[in-house]
Amino acid sequence: MANALEPLPLPEWKPTCDTLHMWTQVVGKVRLALAPRVNHWWATTLYVSPRGLTTSAIPYRDRLFDCEFDFVEHQLVIRSSDGRGARVPLVPRSVADFYEETMTALRQCGIDVKIWTMPAEVDNPIPFEKDEEHASYDRDAVDRFWRILIFTDRVLNRFRARFIGKCSPVHFFWGSFDMAVTRFSGRRAPENPSADVITREAYSHEVSSCGWWPGSDALGDAAFYAYAAPAPDGFKEAKVEPPEAHYDEKLNLFVLAHHDVRNAPDPEDALLRFCQTTYEATANAGKWDRENLERHEA
Repeated sequence: MANALEPLPLPEWKPTCDTLHMWTQVVGKVRLALAPRVNHWWATTLYVSPRGLTTSAIPYRDRLFDCEFDFVEHQLVIRSSDGRGARVPLVPRSVADFYEETMTALRQCGIDVKIWTMPAEVDNPIPFEKDEEHASYDRDAVDRFWRILIFTDRVLNRFRARFIGKCSPVHFFWGSFDMAVTRFSGRRAPENPSADVITREAYSHEVSSCGWWPGSDALGDAAFYAYAAPAPDGFKEAKVEPPEAHYDEKLNLFVLAHHDVRNAPDPEDALLRFCQTTYEATANAGKWDRENLERHEA
């Protein structure tokens, strides 16, 4: 079993990363189609579970069901409150094959749902039912990915507990394929007429967000990140911790490489300091009401 922060170089698992990204979109869009809408798209996300990634309970007519990527036994598990269930093996297979078998498994559980099959937030999207290109599944790489999510979920929830203002859950976005937690100042953000519908809803209010992504061709290997939206004057010039963290002018956010957290004497402390100092950079420059938004322990 892999340790929480083993290396995860993108080139070594990119085919699996891209395939798993599309599989999570299939399942995430099932939740999107059926769950009541919640602000900032929170009703669409996945969550770290003791065995992988889960949708949590989704309402369907007079019952509930969930879908869980079980990365212990490597299968998608569908469970319904009426006792029915189904399993889809996670093995090297195309997105088209996974999509077809997942929709069949849902119907076997008495769940009839239609989803928009065009992937979101990716370059050159291929409809799920036509995607034979992405068909990789490296169990060891997926295990390392999941262990990193467990570590990140644990630390971000510790960070989240320090805030008593409006705050998102710690959740996994299948669109951008990253994990994040977001704090809110309580004030609306300026309107952005050019923003798309997803961005407009996600950033309708002032936010400070931090999270982790597994990497991309454009961004490089895995990293922790933090940003403010809108970014107040002075944000990017702020001094943050640990020393390895830096502001990336191209990405417009603070970045802390995965390997720098992994190699820190205390990885949890390093990530907590990154979250806290980047939040303070936002809150101080943006004049947030910190006295009433933060938990003050005796």
